[in-house]
Amino acid sequence: MTDEDVRAAALQYVRKLSGFRSPSARNAEAFDRAVDAVAAATQVLLRDLHVPQTSRRP
Repeated sequence: MTDEDVRAAALQYVRKLSGFRSPSARNAEAFDRAVDAVAAATQVLLRDLHVPQTSRRP
């Protein structure tokens, strides 16, 4: 997953929760901060997840 994928998912999430597709100028800063925070938390989650290795038979 790329940084762009994570950012796009964060934007979609914030849009869904806020009910705004495009925030007003008055709310743009809070909206952008929320997208940044969700993207950062997602990057931490993806970095820290432990995914079991699939065993290969010889």
